[in-house]
Amino acid sequence: MKRRNWLATAVAAMAMIVPAIGAAQQKDLLLAISEGTSGGTDHARVVAKYGGLANIIGDSIKRHVVVVFVREFGQLEDGMKANRFDFVMARPSDYPARGMRDYGYRYVAHATPDGQCLIVVPRTSSIKTLAEARGKRWVFPEKAASMAKFCNAELRDQGINLEQEKVTYVREQAAIGQYLEGSFADVGGAASYSGLARDWQKAGHTVLHRSVMQPYFPLIAVRRIDPKQVEAIQKQLLTIDDNPMGHDVLKSIGIAGFDAGGQRKLADLLPWIGKR
Repeated sequence: MKRRNWLATAVAAMAMIVPAIGAAQQKDLLLAISEGTSGGTDHARVVAKYGGLANIIGDSIKRHVVVVFVREFGQLEDGMKANRFDFVMARPSDYPARGMRDYGYRYVAHATPDGQCLIVVPRTSSIKTLAEARGKRWVFPEKAASMAKFCNAELRDQGINLEQEKVTYVREQAAIGQYLEGSFADVGGAASYSGLARDWQKAGHTVLHRSVMQPYFPLIAVRRIDPKQVEAIQKQLLTIDDNPMGHDVLKSIGIAGFDAGGQRKLADLLPWIGKR
C-alpha cells in the first residue's frame, strides 16, 4: 500500500515537472528590428508594424515570436554579439552581414526589391554620363553611413575615387536633394529605397547611374534556430502572398515580398565594401 502511494506521488510530481520544463524550453523568441537612421518612430509603432511578420515566422516553427525595436546600432551589435536576439531584420544590410560573419547567425531571407546606390543629378544638369561627373561637387549621406560606403564601393568599381573628389557629407538623405536643387552640389548618391529616390524620380529628375544590386533589409536567425526551422520560415516567406494576412504584412512593412536567394551576396557585401 505504501509502495502504491509512493508511486502515485512520484507520477504526480513528474506530471508537474514536465510541463514546467516544456514552458522553459518554449520561451518567447525575439525578433529584433532596426530601421537604420529612420526617425519619428517608437517601440509601439514598430511592434504594430512588424507584429504580423513575427506571427508568420512563429507560425512556421510553432513558436511565439515577439518584436523588439532596436534604435541604436551599438545596441544591435551588442545583442547579436551576445546572441540575445533569435532573429534580426535590419537595415542597413551591413549589420546582418556582420551578424553572419562575426556572430554565427544564419541567413534566412531579404526584402524585395534589392537595394541600390543611385547616382543622381537635377533634370536641368548638363552632366549626362558618370564619367562627366568627375571633378564636380558631390553630396552623400554621412561618411559613416552604410549607403555612403555602398556608393563609394560602386564608384570605385567604376573608376571614380571619392577621396580625390570634392565631397560634402550630410546627415539626412533629404538634404541631398536640397543640396542638388539649391545648386550647392552637382551630383549626389542616394539609396534606391529612400524617400528621396522615390520623390526624385517622380519629380522628373535624372538617375545618372544605378549600382549593382545588394540584398535589402535582410532577416537572419541565431544558430540555435536550426536549418530545418530556417527552411520552414523561408517557405512561409516565399509564399507569403498565399497567406490570408500576407498582403497586410507586406504593406505594413513597405516591401514587395521576400527572396531567400541572397545568402552569397550578403556574405560578399562586407568584403566588397571594404575592398581597396
